[in-house]
Amino acid sequence: MTVLIIGGSGFLGAELVRQAAAAGHTTAATFATRPGSTPGVAWHALDLRDTERIEAVVAEVGPLLLVNATSSASDWAVTAEGPVRLAMAAAKSGCRLVHVSSDAVFSGARVHYDESCLPDPVTPYGAAKAAAETGVRLVHPEAVVARTSLIIGDRRSVHVRMVHDLAAGTRSGALFTDDIRCPVHVADLAAALLELAACDASGMHHLAGADAVSRHELGTLIARRDGLDASRLPAGLRAESALPGALDVRLDSGATQRTLHTTLRGARQFLARGA
Repeated sequence: MTVLIIGGSGFLGAELVRQAAAAGHTTAATFATRPGSTPGVAWHALDLRDTERIEAVVAEVGPLLLVNATSSASDWAVTAEGPVRLAMAAAKSGCRLVHVSSDAVFSGARVHYDESCLPDPVTPYGAAKAAAETGVRLVHPEAVVARTSLIIGDRRSVHVRMVHDLAAGTRSGALFTDDIRCPVHVADLAAALLELAACDASGMHHLAGADAVSRHELGTLIARRDGLDASRLPAGLRAESALPGALDVRLDSGATQRTLHTTLRGARQFLARGA
């Protein structure tokens, strides 16, 4: 099978590229600034604002599966409109599409969210991701839209880098004790996305870890795994900060997990010492 990973040089994208290539798939990937380094992978420069270029890359690669793993903050043209352009190209070429979305589409007002919950974003980024979900499902009804949470792994993860910087005293700020999410390991997430693609799933799916933890607990777990002094991690309350966004968003991935062989481990498990 020929697989095209959009955003293949990013943190999640790189793991998707690695796993797809390791599984023996003919793998191609796109990048915005520089290509990745996985051997045997064909790399293509791509700007998601350029419809003609998107169509040209899809036509050149001829994928049976396209996975969109890009993330460009609140840039509406890229984050909201780019996935719709990809979905249109995928539908035109007749290939499978898996689009990665985010728990940022939710406000946190109801805390627990399953796949039936409608988006109610409170940030520009969340609004862009919610718009992308709607557009993708409209133009490619057979696509998979997979919402996830904080993606953890090695120091390529922004969350892991933040913990290292805070512990080293090279970064200011705090890890909030009232900001709750369901972190997922990048390897589990990539495997689950590829499994959903292989089993001909469609529609909305949640792919988050089994444990709901605060940003501060997550930081403590990362610090202990990596041999850092967790006591150096400053704590705070997001509710007392000026930062926008939801406080407590817990993706319920139970329905999707029951269809998968891949286990979506919780942070307390995959960050345990020796894990």
